[in-house]
Amino acid sequence: MEELVMLSDHFKGKKVLVTGHTGFKGSWLCKVLDMFGSEVYGYSLEPPTDPSLYEIIDADSFVRSKYADVRDLPSMEDFFSEVRPEIVIHMAAQPLVRDSYRDPRYTYETNVMGTVNVLECVRSNNSVRSFLNVTTDKVYENKEWDYGYREIDPLNGYDPYSNSKSCSDIITSSYRKSFFADGRCAISTARAGNVIGGGDFALERIIPDCVRAAYSGTPIRLRNPSSIRPYQHVLEPLFGYLEITKCQSEDIGKAGSYNIGPEYSDCITTGELATMFCDMWGEGLKWESFKENGPHEATFLKLDNSLLKSKIGCSPKWNIETAVRKTVEWTKVWTGGGDVVGCMDEQIMDYIQKNIY
Repeated sequence: MEELVMLSDHFKGKKVLVTGHTGFKGSWLCKVLDMFGSEVYGYSLEPPTDPSLYEIIDADSFVRSKYADVRDLPSMEDFFSEVRPEIVIHMAAQPLVRDSYRDPRYTYETNVMGTVNVLECVRSNNSVRSFLNVTTDKVYENKEWDYGYREIDPLNGYDPYSNSKSCSDIITSSYRKSFFADGRCAISTARAGNVIGGGDFALERIIPDCVRAAYSGTPIRLRNPSSIRPYQHVLEPLFGYLEITKCQSEDIGKAGSYNIGPEYSDCITTGELATMFCDMWGEGLKWESFKENGPHEATFLKLDNSLLKSKIGCSPKWNIETAVRKTVEWTKVWTGGGDVVGCMDEQIMDYIQKNIY
């Protein structure tokens, strides 16, 4: 508990700029930062889904937002100059594998040049002391092997989304060595696994698909029920991001690249995840598999989280059963017209009070 009190104290009163803040993870992150007493600023497109978590919790009431594209460097430069942030967490992205097959150029422009633009703004603003680029577990050259990928393994994502994030990760490393070797700003990347939680309404993601099926009274349809993914609750990577940005600002020797993933025992198949959701949702919900001649998607993916544990002091807190239960809890509050913001506050406090760190 003491470590997390120190974490909240670190962010209290600080100017934190989050790109991509209107998305699912960004909305949760802004909520945590607001609870910590940060001055929260956001640069992003309009919320990407309807409904959206960002609008459900009325995040514009506690986030000062600029709605613009990360590909628009002049607009971003103006916002950075106006805000003069101390901490920048870059989450803006085209985040979907299947969309990247449909529009690879947009994916690369957003995920690669968007990262360059953010780093250029960090480079030209001496107010920034800590920068984190959020990439993905999919940055690695996936060989479909049984052990978790380590930060020293080759980066070479297969599909346009994964590959663009590999590029983003490599670009960040280049900027760290080329422009920030003087230590004026600590630079890191975080490679997080597949996140779940209340308020994700994206298309072609497992939990939103489960929720939509439950709503409509139809079976959940799974493309790849035997695929293994490092599923984790959204709060796991978010607190990891915050710990990294804090630790590297205090000790620049801790800047680098970090995996944020669950323990191996919680890396389960998509079918197992759907079964958990069905059991916890009740109402006779079931899932079924179907075959689709779709584009390539990895079937086996795990992360080794040892470096984050040893260097930053972060370990996973909620196992996969708790992550699914918290997701179902939030969703039933929302569908029942309950207090969504109160539910989020309770879940965040429950996470903090478990004192894993």
